Amino acid sequence: MPATTSPVQALFPTLVYRAPLGRGLAPLNRRLRDEIDAMSVDDRAGLRWSAKNYLGGYTSYGSLSKLHQLSSLFGTLEKRLDSHVRRFVRELPYDMRGRDLAMTDCWANVMPAGTVHSLHLHPLSFVSGTYYVDTPPGSAALKLEDPRLSKQMATPPRRANLPAPMKAFVEVPAEAGTVVLFESWLRHEVPPADIEGERVSVSFNYAWSAR
Repeated sequence: MPATTSPVQALFPTLVYRAPLGRGLAPLNRRLRDEIDAMSVDDRAGLRWSAKNYLGGYTSYGSLSKLHQLSSLFGTLEKRLDSHVRRFVRELPYDMRGRDLAMTDCWANVMPAGTVHSLHLHPLSFVSGTYYVDTPPGSAALKLEDPRLSKQMATPPRRANLPAPMKAFVEVPAEAGTVVLFESWLRHEVPPADIEGERVSVSFNYAWSAR
């Protein structure tokens, strides 16, 4: 008897990339942590911005948002991230012939216990991501939202124990030395966590341009 083919097919996938940055991460992460720690003390504009928009934590998003252009260390990180972004983009359905990719924004985040980064997206960018520098046990995951959620107006509650691709929210673990990439339109957040120490990361955006 021939195998029965299901009449149901999955369409419109949302792709997310997660991989180790590469080799030699321990010394790189120590240097990044030292530079970010110094920044979180000296960056007065960033501290003022964080006090209003990033309660309990520190981010250089509102002050030093192009660290790859200001620091040779973050420039080194950019070069290592470039290969991961190119690999991710090859899996996306876009025609990149005659188009270049480049990092446009890069900023640091320090999240102690209780700090929240509310649901948001990254407008005017193509690919966004995070590199984790330091993640104490219990650090909050990156929480991704099903992009169809706002359009599901008359659906019943979802079943329990669904596979990740069918959930309303998916949590991608935060692990030091790991890079996570996603398309910039995908809404995401970082919920609060009860941790000892600080969850330290570097976030970034990439854009494309015609040659």
